[in-house]
Amino acid sequence: MNSDRVPDVLDRVRRALARPGPLANPPIPPHIDEPIARLVFADLGLPELFQKRAAEMKMLVEPVRVDEVLFRLADFLRAQSCKSVMLSATQLLSDLHAEAFLSAAGFVAKSWREMTADQAYDFDAGVTDVDFAVAETGSLVIRHRPEHGRLLSLVPFVHVAIVQPKTFVPDLIDLFDTLAREGTGSGVTIISGPSKTADIEMNTVTGVHGPNVVKAYVLS
Repeated sequence: MNSDRVPDVLDRVRRALARPGPLANPPIPPHIDEPIARLVFADLGLPELFQKRAAEMKMLVEPVRVDEVLFRLADFLRAQSCKSVMLSATQLLSDLHAEAFLSAAGFVAKSWREMTADQAYDFDAGVTDVDFAVAETGSLVIRHRPEHGRLLSLVPFVHVAIVQPKTFVPDLIDLFDTLAREGTGSGVTIISGPSKTADIEMNTVTGVHGPNVVKAYVLS
């Protein structure tokens, strides 16, 4: 739009709204009645609710003990015919020695800190932990930072997330309140199942612009 015409356009909008000039103060957002807007009111049962909601969104969810998760992970990756795996360089995966375990299991495994963005497109799977898991929507939430690039969960055909119990939040209101306090890093990805689109003739297709398979291991 021609910048010379912007004031004229704004004046026409104000006249249509019966406003003589710019607002002196920004409008106050309406009060949200939480009993109506919120359906989850307790921290009890969040893993179970998350599993139910995530399964409805075609995410594969499996509860697993910490001492079993890497063995289950390796079996799952083999079942998906994955040969190369990139991993976020976060504390959880470091404590689990996930990169070394997968390398010993026969996979080409590489930490995100050792990779370039271009190399991400050569890997079959991305393995990450998550910052939050939203029970009400069955969503995984990842903040992007140097040890956890966004390509880990967006580029590979298969994305596997390891979910710790402490990351569960009841709903999106809790999530956005927490992000407002703690920050978003360079960005946030919210994952609700495999990538899906219905742009062409309203036919739903998965895996067009993201993973075709999303698996979440919920630690117990």
